[in-house]
Amino acid sequence: MQRRRRKQNRKFFLSGFILFLLLFVIAAAGYSSYYLKVPGSFWEELIPVPEGDTVSVLIEPGMTASQAARAFEFSGALDKGSPVQLTKWLVKFGIDKRIRAGHYNVVPSDPWNLARQLRTARPALLKAQILPGIDIFALIDSLTSQDKKLTRENFCNALLNNDNYPPDLLALLKNMPEDEYTRVAFLMPETYMLVDRTADELVKTSALAWWRLWGDLVTQHKLTAQDIQEASIIAAMVEREVLFDDECRRVAGVIHNRLRSKMPLQIDATVVYAWRLKGRKLTRVLNKDLEIDSPYNTYKISGLPPRPICVPGGASWEAALDPEYNEYYYYVAGRDGHHYFAKTYNDHLRNIKQARSER
Repeated sequence: MQRRRRKQNRKFFLSGFILFLLLFVIAAAGYSSYYLKVPGSFWEELIPVPEGDTVSVLIEPGMTASQAARAFEFSGALDKGSPVQLTKWLVKFGIDKRIRAGHYNVVPSDPWNLARQLRTARPALLKAQILPGIDIFALIDSLTSQDKKLTRENFCNALLNNDNYPPDLLALLKNMPEDEYTRVAFLMPETYMLVDRTADELVKTSALAWWRLWGDLVTQHKLTAQDIQEASIIAAMVEREVLFDDECRRVAGVIHNRLRSKMPLQIDATVVYAWRLKGRKLTRVLNKDLEIDSPYNTYKISGLPPRPICVPGGASWEAALDPEYNEYYYYVAGRDGHHYFAKTYNDHLRNIKQARSER
């Protein structure tokens, strides 16, 4: 009986010793994995990814693993170790081949834990929006409200920076008035997701989008800088005058007809812009507003105004580059925003009466 009891005690002691030894090995391995940073995949699963306050790190397009590692160090995300050690872990985990540009929000960590975070991290992109029909003043207000780092000065500088334009588009722009009011028309209205919401990146991205859409047409038809400048002015007027895309080419045709006949364009949107330049916002153009002395007052001047009055959208650019051939010289908007078109002034007066009866 005592012999059996001693045998059971030895088995119990041996089992306890084996369990203790196993726990010791696990603890030692975990300790070495965490503190000595020699992890294996098994231990990595057992050790939680760091949690806490994050810092944002910008990884720019085309960065190598070593450049990205230095960016993490510079931003304070690497609180122990060196960029060289982080680079080694990025390579070991295969992150160096698939790291994408954008903003990474990470918990400041040592090289191994930082690389572990980056295995599943997804970069955030920043939104910047250019609306069709927006003038340069409203665009600057919109952008600066989205990001306080953007100012009127750096946005205008970005518009004037030749490095921000595709070479073929730049060749045309250099033969136009070199001012921000002309160049803003060559930004493609769109919502852009940017790696970094800077004025230079927004201008570069949106100007490239414009050239990709219209570059082939410009090249095939051998349009000159003057052709494109005039088209930009007409496109901007069409954008502000027309609510429905199917009327854009027709309104552009009216503008061309009046230009050929040397008639004043008499476009209210240009009068609104003329007052905008003087710091006054008009919601409705009255007869007294038509007396403003401005090269944008198309009730007084002949021909086109000197610059585009807004950022034209795609349908307006298409209309300006390929206007409808028609015999209309007048149009007036009805209650729903569609226009009545007329060939003669008497017909136009009847259309005005019709449009007013709808209100």
